[in-house]
Amino acid sequence: MNNPLNDQEILTDVLATQKYVTGNYNTYAGECANTQLRDDMLCILKDEHMIQSDIFSDMQSRGWYPVSPAEQNKIDTAKTKFPPQIK
Repeated sequence: MNNPLNDQEILTDVLATQKYVTGNYNTYAGECANTQLRDDMLCILKDEHMIQSDIFSDMQSRGWYPVSPAEQNKIDTAKTKFPPQIK
C-alpha cells in the first residue's frame, strides 16, 4: 500500500533540503579562489536563501513552524555573550 506524504511532511522535507543546500553553497562561496566564481556562488546562495525563506514563511503561516518571540532576558544574555565585533 502506497502512503503518500501530506503537504506538511513535504514542506518539512523541502525546508530541510534547502537548509542543506544553502549550507553547501555557503561553503563553496567561501572556498572559491576565483572572484567571478565566488560572485556566482554568492548570487546562487542568495537565491537559495530566498527559496528557504519562502518555504519557512509558508509553513509558518499554516501553523506548521511556530516561532515564539524571544524573551527579553534571553536577548539581553545573547547581547552580552556576543558583543558587536569591531574591526
